[in-house]
Formats: sequence, structure tokens, C-alpha cells
Amino acid sequence: MLTESRGADAEPRTEWPPFRDPDAWDRRPLLVAALLALAVGVWACWSATVDDAYITYRYTTNLAHGFGPTWNPGQDPVEGFTNFAWMLWHVPWVWLGVPLPVVSKLTAAACAMAVTWLLVTSPRTWSGAVAAAGSFVLFLPTWVHVDSGLETAPFALVVLRAVLLAARLLHDRDAPVRSWEVPALLLLAGTLRPDGVLGVAPPLLVWLWLRRRDRAAWTWTGVAAVAGIGYLVGRWAYFGHTLPNTFYVKVGVDAATDGRWIQLTAATLLPLLVCATAGLFRARTAGPAALVLASCLALYAIPALSAPAMDYLSRFAWHGFPLLCLAAAWTLDAVELRRVAAATAAVVVGWTAVAGFLAPDGRTMVNYGDDLRRAHIAVGLALADTNVPADRRTVAVSDAGAMPYFSGWAATDYIGLNDERIAHGANPTEVLLADDPTVVVVTSPRPELPPSSWRTDLPRVLGDRELVGAAQMRPEYFQLVYAKPDVAPEVRAALDRRLAEARAVTDTRVDPSYGRWVDRVLGRS
Repeated sequence: MLTESRGADAEPRTEWPPFRDPDAWDRRPLLVAALLALAVGVWACWSATVDDAYITYRYTTNLAHGFGPTWNPGQDPVEGFTNFAWMLWHVPWVWLGVPLPVVSKLTAAACAMAVTWLLVTSPRTWSGAVAAAGSFVLFLPTWVHVDSGLETAPFALVVLRAVLLAARLLHDRDAPVRSWEVPALLLLAGTLRPDGVLGVAPPLLVWLWLRRRDRAAWTWTGVAAVAGIGYLVGRWAYFGHTLPNTFYVKVGVDAATDGRWIQLTAATLLPLLVCATAGLFRARTAGPAALVLASCLALYAIPALSAPAMDYLSRFAWHGFPLLCLAAAWTLDAVELRRVAAATAAVVVGWTAVAGFLAPDGRTMVNYGDDLRRAHIAVGLALADTNVPADRRTVAVSDAGAMPYFSGWAATDYIGLNDERIAHGANPTEVLLADDPTVVVVTSPRPELPPSSWRTDLPRVLGDRELVGAAQMRPEYFQLVYAKPDVAPEVRAALDRRLAEARAVTDTRVDPSYGRWVDRVLGRS
């Protein structure tokens, strides 16, 4: 075949190493440009902490204050979070007084920088590195997921690192890979997310097979297995259930096998998927490509079959996104016509960047932080401001994130994510009547009370409680706050103050649009 080698891409192609020759070409300009693009994107979306992150922060805060990882101190512990290691990581920062969203964002940003570095330095050619790093740092969901407050970016880094180590061994069975590292990554992945072991399982199996005669490999795998089993047993003993509480609520609620998740993911990541799959048909890339696709399939199986809640900006597809970026780069490394490789890299980066901005919920998510501040956070701060006696500081919510976290009140989550009774079949109406919370917050598409919400008979639950305020998050998203008559005046006054304060520090607009986002970032609103 005719070959065309020029400039930075002029390298021998007798074999396919997944790790570069450090003297092949200077990667520093690309690395600097990629990190700068990542920094600008993360800065522009800095406010986008999602409501679910505050669930983890509540458990973290209770643990740091000596109550254990529990939703309501003094009550039966419930596991309403699914990211134990991430929750644990934030505990020391509570003691130091550092705001937890800042800790999350900086930690995730460091992980995203590490991913960027791997995507720039692992491919062998300029075209491959541009395709991998460019797709990653110019993808709008990357910026939002780094700033979301959740474990998404650290988890993606763990899976990527495990796959890279296995790919190194596929190229060179004698490559220096620490015997403890892959098992440690498996353990970390499993404690960051319950399904984390699925993504790391393929590289672990490859590593074990290739190092099957290495006693240290089996010893460290056994140590990780014992530690993992100990973690599971400890969870079971403490919380009383084998799976996180959220599993019992979400499985079967939104289940949909009509292919919507698959269609959206395929359309968004199409060039990356095509390039990764094409690697299966070249001898030099078949092994690593198969490894990447196996890990992605393991990660994607559950969301593909269950239409998961809170899958904003394809969050669960993003777990495998860096893997697909790298697999596409490896495929381009093996393309001998460098102009073809460069053109393909441009298409991959361009498509991925545009697809990120065209995501159905992209406009909503870039404005999410301001919207949350104006509604959920304002309500939570207002409750915290009141002088309601401690034994009556009880609230029921359906959005169990920022409102319980900022209020500090004992909270009944009537979706059931943080309530074992509801998660295991109790009727939410009966639970709320039994708890008799002082304040009930209702999520509604209008500033009027809906007849029901999450199987809850709202008129029956509310009884004589008074509507003391409505906080609008988006055009069809309101939080209606109802309080018992004897505390209603005080709650109303505190809520009015906090809502006015929120309007003063946000852009006051509720429309989800990129124009609004740009105006805010540029200081024009």
C-alpha cells in the first residue's frame, strides 16, 4: 500500500504499540491546548452542581459529625447513595470547613486532567492524539460531568487506567505493570459505583490470563476480593440490605427496552464507535479494540436496558467515553495514509463536539446551577433560617438533594431513594401521615398543587398546611412549600427573604438556552 508520512507522523509502522515512543514528536503543545480547552469548559459550567450530589454531601456531613453514613441522624441508617468511596473522600474536607461542591469539582477536574494527559500521551501519532484528546475536552458533557459534584469523572479515570494497563500487556507481556494496581482499580471502581466492577472486569481478566503464572498477581487479586467481600458484608450488616436503597426504587420504575438510550448514545458517539469497531479488523489493533468494546458493553448493558433516571447528558454513556476516544486514536494510529487519518480525526472531533451541544438536555444542564440556586437551595436555606424547635424541624420532599442538605432538617424522601419503608413497598401517603412533617415540599409542573405525586395523595397528606411560597426552577418546574399553620408565618418570611436573595445573585431567567448561559458567563446578565 502506498504510504504518506510527513512531519510529526513520520514513524515506522512495523508494529502497533498502544504506548508512544517519547521521542517521536513533541506532545506538549497539544497537551497544553487540550488542558486549556478543558479548563475553559469547566470554568464556564462551574455552577452546574446537580441536586443528587447533595444527597452524597448529606451522608458525608453526617458521617463527619459522628452520626455515621445515614440520612437522618438517630434513625435507622439507610443507604441512599451509590458512591461509597466518593462519599468517604469528602469527609476530611467537612472537618476542614471546605465547601463540598468545591472539593468535588476540583477532584473531578484533576481526574479529567489525568484523562486528558493519558489521551494525549498514549496514542502513537498526532492524528490519534488529536482525535482522542480533542473529542474529550470539546465535548459539552465532559464539562458538565466534571462540575456535577458526582463521581462520574473519577470513575471514568479508574476504568480508563485499568484498560490501558491491560492494553500495555497485550502489546508486551513483559511490560512493567504493578501486581497490585489492577486489583486495586477493581476495588476502587466497585466502591465508586456498585456496577463499577463490570467496567474493570475485562481488563482484570486479560491481566490475570497474561500473568497467570505470576503468584503476586493472584495474591493481590485475592486481597482485593477479600477486601471487596468485607465491604459488602459490612454494608449489609450496617444498612440491612444487600443493595443500595436506590436500587429498590429505580429498578422497574423507568425501565424501558425500546432502544431510546442506545439510539441516543449511538448518534452522539457514532464516529468514535465506528473507529473503535474498525480496530477489530486490523491485526495490530484487534486486541485492544476488543478490550475497549468489552468494557464499554459491560458498562452500557444496564443503562441500555433500564432507561436510568438522572442520565442527564448521557452520564452513564460518559463512563466509557474516554475508552472510545482512546480506541478511536489507536485505530487512527494504524492508518498508513496520514491525510486520511488527519481528516478522520477532524470528523471525529467535530461530530463529537457538535453532538454534545445538540444533546436534548444540554441547554438545561448548562443553566442548572443557577436554576437550583433559585429554587432548591433557596428553600433549604430558608428552612435553616427559621426558629422552629429542633424536634419539629421535619420536612418531606420529592427532590431529596439540596433542600434537605441546606436545611439540616430531618427529611422524609417520599420517592423512597432515602427511605427504606417506601423503597420496600410502603405506601408513601401512609408514611407521610405517620411522619407528620412540619413542612411538605411538592414538586409541580405548575404553581398549583397536583392531585398526586409519586403515588402520594397530596391533598390528604397536606391537610390544613398552608402554601407559604413557590420557588420556580424552570418554566414547568416549581417547588411548592406547605407549612403547618403555627409555623407558616415564620417559614413564609424566611422563604421570601431567601427567594429574593436568590433572585439577586442569579440571572432571574428561567428559559433553558445557550444564549442565557453565554450571557451569564460573559457577565451580561
